Amino acid sequence: MLSERRLEVLRAIVQDYVGTEEPVGSKALTERHSLGVSPATVRNDMAVLEDEGYIAQPHTSAGRIPTDKGYRLFVDQLADVKPLSAPERRAIHHFLDGAVDLDDVVARTVRLLAQLTRQVAVVQYPSLTRSTVRHVELLALSPARLMLVVITDTGRVEQRLVDCQPPFPDTSLADLRARLNSRVVGRRFADVPQLVQDLPDSFGADDRPTVSAVLSTLMETLVEETEERLIIGGTANLTRFDHDFPLSIGPVLEALEEQVVLLRLLGEAKDSTMMVRIGHENAHQGLTSASVVSVGYGAGGLENEALAKLGVVGPTRMDYPGTMGAVRAVARYVGQILAES
Repeated sequence: MLSERRLEVLRAIVQDYVGTEEPVGSKALTERHSLGVSPATVRNDMAVLEDEGYIAQPHTSAGRIPTDKGYRLFVDQLADVKPLSAPERRAIHHFLDGAVDLDDVVARTVRLLAQLTRQVAVVQYPSLTRSTVRHVELLALSPARLMLVVITDTGRVEQRLVDCQPPFPDTSLADLRARLNSRVVGRRFADVPQLVQDLPDSFGADDRPTVSAVLSTLMETLVEETEERLIIGGTANLTRFDHDFPLSIGPVLEALEEQVVLLRLLGEAKDSTMMVRIGHENAHQGLTSASVVSVGYGAGGLENEALAKLGVVGPTRMDYPGTMGAVRAVARYVGQILAES
């Protein structure tokens, strides 16, 4: 366990390195920070921090830089994340409040996160499996084809075509629509199959094939991996940090193109708990020189389970307090918008 003074030295090294992009020496630390000790004592503390793997010397006669282990301790010791300024909070509120539908909310969110953090932003669409049904609509497109529209409590809309056996009269269509909504509105998607399994039996023999086809399509909608849908923004921001990646930003860009990798990273954020993965804590080889800050948004349902996740990807030399504050604030605003929609 490091002493409080050495923790303070580590915090100062992280702050200076993030701000200046230059390795930090003992003389600079004593000049910039009120550590209350001599440069010799700081040098001794830095030697201990280096021996224990919290800082490293990138090359001979240079200062020190934090390691993944040093960043991890710095993040774990954060008492508070950096609060957003009043203008920043107003800007978030104004920007997100103008969204007209769920697609617009997600698109605005990813742009906003990228602008606030100057990192790569990743936003997952709200999960169907953790959403509730707001409304089910059935529309007759032709005598042999219907459209099934499912609207969630988050404003997500899923549309599917259903081939049916004519004739299926308008009265039967209206009856099916009413019965479906009476059973599933306000209920979790995971509960829907059990709620509608006996519905065909309540219709006449001529209508049952079409009712069964509608329910089959509804079930397919529920089990499809539609929650594995996300949007990325701000990839160009990585070019500002080209020198922060040992070889090139190529491996990071390749990792960002693999949706499964991003979903796995975001998937660790199950609720409103902030998750920070630093450098080699990321299992994917392409992200061993990057950090991922993520959190669930839209929490507040059953078991406080998040509807989806959002976060940012950037270099390990990251303003962690500021980035964590921005990610948390945006997630809170998006959750409020979805709750009010």
